[in-house]
Amino acid sequence: MKRRRLLALGSVAAGSLAANRASRAQGAYPDRPITLVVAAPAGGGTDIVGRMFAEHLSKEFGQQVVVDNKGGGNGNIATALVAKAKPDGYTLLMQYSSFHSANPAMIKNLNWSPKDLTGVAMGAIAPQVIVIAKRVPADNLKDFIAYAKANPGKLNYASFGPGSVAHIGGVLLNKAAGIDLVHIPYKGAGPVSADLVAGQVELAVMSPPSVAAHIRNGNVKALAIANEVRHPAFPEIPTTAEAGLPSFIFDAWYGMFAPAGTPKPIVDKLNAAMRKIAKLDVVIERSTQLGTVLKDWTPEQFDQFVAAEGEVWSKLIRENKITLDE
Repeated sequence: MKRRRLLALGSVAAGSLAANRASRAQGAYPDRPITLVVAAPAGGGTDIVGRMFAEHLSKEFGQQVVVDNKGGGNGNIATALVAKAKPDGYTLLMQYSSFHSANPAMIKNLNWSPKDLTGVAMGAIAPQVIVIAKRVPADNLKDFIAYAKANPGKLNYASFGPGSVAHIGGVLLNKAAGIDLVHIPYKGAGPVSADLVAGQVELAVMSPPSVAAHIRNGNVKALAIANEVRHPAFPEIPTTAEAGLPSFIFDAWYGMFAPAGTPKPIVDKLNAAMRKIAKLDVVIERSTQLGTVLKDWTPEQFDQFVAAEGEVWSKLIRENKITLDE
């Protein structure tokens, strides 16, 4: 009986020791560099927002946060990599909304599931802006719609791939305006911006961070922002309602995720750091310049938002019969 009691006490002590070690390990987090995998090539909105937070996370933690761009595969290369990574907080994902919300609805045998990831924090929300090439003979949305109606099937809109925000934005714009723009998929926002500036495509529905510099430099023409109110970064750009298309309201988001099973103390520490960074004047100013909106959300609030987005996008994809072949 005495031996059993000693064994039991030994087991309790061992369990307590293991718990204390885990607690200390989490309390010391991070004690080495963190990899932030970005689910897009360099130059696009996901990359810009990811690098903005990575820079300040490095300062906040005193450990380097290394940005690793893993573009391609419609975001699935990066997403699957993080979904299958060790859940210790050292491999994180800066995700683009359409990859997270659209891919599970479009791809039957997806190599990851939203359940494989846990939300850490919202990076930024970006109301979409309708931009056209300088060579297009239109200076406002009304004139562009008239031009498109006069040239059905002859004008193109670019996207970052089937099911991307830019793709669905083009589908919804076609429906809302009663026009027939042809979808041209690219592999990222950077290539889209480059060909839009070069006049290889006529239009794109994009996140402001991906095209803000080109708007300001006059390399492209911004026709409207798909939001209820004008953005302070672009006060000269009318809302879609002001431009004559009130039914077209559309945005994208960039959020940070960790592998499912990452200890809550680590998720909470990352979330607290992200929210602290989002309140820095320099980050608020940068976000405003990019045309994005910052959100002070807990991991739970972010997860709820992501779940709701998944339902909305799944419905959009079904109703519009969007596939990876488009």
